[in-house]
Amino acid sequence: MTAFDAGAPSHAERMWLQADWPRIKEEVKRLQVRIAKATMEGRWGKVSALQRLLTRSHSGKMLAVKRVTENRGKRTPGVDGKIWSGPAAKWNGMASMRHRSYRALPLRRIYIPKSNGKKRPLGIPRMLCRSMQALWKLALEPISESLADPNSYGFRPNRSTADAIEYCFTTLAKRMSPAWVLEGDIRGCFDNFSHDWILQNIPMDKAILRQWLQAGFIDKGTLFATEAGTPQGGIISPVIANMTLDGLEAAVDASVAPMERARRKYKVNVNRYADDFVVTGVSREILENNVLPAIKQFMAVRGLELSEEKTRITHIDEGFDFLGQNVRKHGGKLLIKPAAKSEKALLEKVRGIVKKNWTATQSNLILQLNPVIRGWGMYHRHVVSKSRFTSIDAQIWRLLWRWALRRHPSKGTGWVRQKYFHADGNRTWVFAAQTKVNGLTQRLRLFRTATIPIIRHVKIRGKANPFDSAWMPYFARRRTATVSD
Repeated sequence: MTAFDAGAPSHAERMWLQADWPRIKEEVKRLQVRIAKATMEGRWGKVSALQRLLTRSHSGKMLAVKRVTENRGKRTPGVDGKIWSGPAAKWNGMASMRHRSYRALPLRRIYIPKSNGKKRPLGIPRMLCRSMQALWKLALEPISESLADPNSYGFRPNRSTADAIEYCFTTLAKRMSPAWVLEGDIRGCFDNFSHDWILQNIPMDKAILRQWLQAGFIDKGTLFATEAGTPQGGIISPVIANMTLDGLEAAVDASVAPMERARRKYKVNVNRYADDFVVTGVSREILENNVLPAIKQFMAVRGLELSEEKTRITHIDEGFDFLGQNVRKHGGKLLIKPAAKSEKALLEKVRGIVKKNWTATQSNLILQLNPVIRGWGMYHRHVVSKSRFTSIDAQIWRLLWRWALRRHPSKGTGWVRQKYFHADGNRTWVFAAQTKVNGLTQRLRLFRTATIPIIRHVKIRGKANPFDSAWMPYFARRRTATVSD
């Protein structure tokens, strides 16, 4: 129970529970569409006025609090130790979102494990700061989407890694496609963004933006100042990061030639997902002598630099890894498959789960494994994965066979097989267990990635803008197609 919950009046609880969410969302979307329209027309005074209207509106504040209190981090407090867990707390929290009296507090620093065994720092704002960031994200995202690079796919509405990977196929699959790829790696991207550049170029309330950038963080009781970067963990940080990196495509295009026909000749294409990007080119020389210096200059203005060790230029026949996939031409045919590192990470995670559950019941082990295996398989379902799925399933099966044998060292293999592996249709070695669900006995099976159908992803159109009314029928058709799939 939070401080808000303890003394919450019934009026506050009732007001939150009676909220008309369809009307609230419609009102916010209407203002966002107007912001996008004014942005595309270059009417920046109008943009500022509409942002002010949205960020002071009841609907904007309500929707911001709803999103903050319903996301995955809703039970994680900031430095003040508070969460808004009940209807009254949410209503009172919404009422506390006043711009004049708002003060950003430092973030609470936590560390989350990475796939390579290291830990990534994450800053957790307090609930009020999270809600204010979510509110300003509502007002900033229509501008970001209206000005974004067409082939930027990370942390944007209606875009995904699948779009970025499909763009790799589009630009590299043909016989006359560019043969060289620059793999870009920005050193400590989120930690090094220039505050001066952000304050000068991000169109929002500068006083509030400055507070977020300079709030600092508390780690083990010690306050640390932040002189650069955007806090990893801040709701608005991905939008600010994307807006800071937008313009990369124009900078790269200008580095080879100002004319569209000449750019096509050099086959330069930028494909960016957040701070991961690749650039294609007709030759190593074009990428090395024209594109790379332009990228370095673009980054330097924003306080960033490329990692010399990780930034490389590769021939498509050698291939490269991008967003967990390996992109490579084999005998002139482009194949995109799950990257070896991605497969290794999955198997290590599966081994870890199995190792921690030597004494667990078979059904509990299956319940822990299935989301991990299914999630990995669904991520790779749009590329050439069928043979890799079969291989992954076989390796996981062997891990579970050893798990079963180890549990019963005095039993024979026939007994172990009969206990843990069962016939299911045409398959005779299915790792499955009987379990009760809502009082009914059901068979729980290990999920196999080979059962996932391979479906080619349809890439989003580069200039599609969810806040531009002209594009709304297009997004409606995409949603319908996704549901039918």
